[in-house]
Amino acid sequence: MLYVLAPFLGWFCSGIIKYLINYLRFGGSAAKSRMGNGGFPSTHASIMSTTAVLIGWEQGFLTPIFGLAVAVTYIVIIDATGLRRHVGYHAAALNKSDPGLKLRESMGHTRFEAIGGVVLGILLGSLLYGIHELIK
Repeated sequence: MLYVLAPFLGWFCSGIIKYLINYLRFGGSAAKSRMGNGGFPSTHASIMSTTAVLIGWEQGFLTPIFGLAVAVTYIVIIDATGLRRHVGYHAAALNKSDPGLKLRESMGHTRFEAIGGVVLGILLGSLLYGIHELIK
């Protein structure tokens, strides 16, 4: 059950933080419309790193399964900071060329946003493991 809870916790906490940041920056009504792909912290990085860190604590940081978790996390982060970010640039160019389009431009993440997701995931994975150890 712990491994099912980890990705949900990463998604949930990242979403709350992202909403609060958008609420403070843009106001209440705009905060909801700015939710989704993009922004700080990266939800994808948070989900993956929460799970990877939990695997590291539970199974060991030198195990093949932790290595696989780290590899998949890298792929997700590379995708978020590379391909998906460029999809956002493409959407911005299309929006400029056709004023009738309303394509979402915030699709990927900056390195800072991805690192924020990883740090959040490390904290959450460690916290989840610590709570699990306390109630064992």
